[in-house]
Amino acid sequence: MKISNYLICASAAVMLSCSIEKKDSGELPEIDLAIETEAGELPEYDVDWADVNVGTRTKTIKVPKVVIVMEEEEVEVPFLDIDMPGTKADVEERTIKVEAEVSQYMHKIDIQKVYATGNRLIVISEITKGKDTLKDNRVRISDQIVLNAPDDLTVKHYIIGDKPEGGFNNDYKYFKNESDLSGKVENAKLIYQG
Repeated sequence: MKISNYLICASAAVMLSCSIEKKDSGELPEIDLAIETEAGELPEYDVDWADVNVGTRTKTIKVPKVVIVMEEEEVEVPFLDIDMPGTKADVEERTIKVEAEVSQYMHKIDIQKVYATGNRLIVISEITKGKDTLKDNRVRISDQIVLNAPDDLTVKHYIIGDKPEGGFNNDYKYFKNESDLSGKVENAKLIYQG
């Protein structure tokens, strides 16, 4: 009993005689917050941020007014019949169309080549600037081919030539010349050349 009392007193003396004092300093970032809270509630933060006002204003801008006259005309359109081996997808007639909106000078756009790779068609078109001026008008030009192909084929368009101004022309990727496209059509099979 004396030994156990002695051990208890010795261990209490060892524990009480140890003094650990560790101090470290640091700074918190300065944040302009107004915090309101009550016991048992989450704090609410009032953060100063930009005031956003939404409204309308009147401006004078040029709005394109287009008059389209549709005439039926018989033309020859290239037609491709694609039979992909190992594909069980439904085959359907599809029109592949490339389109650009031009201003200042009339242009011409032609589908030059179509490549196939996997379940993807790569359409290479070329846009060339003409001599006829358009004054302040904007004109849409296009070319198309018709093909019978599986309906799950994806189509990627690349156009060779200078990209005309305007947001309409952002649907396609433009390249200066055909050699810039060599990596895009690697291992693809040429199935149409115009």
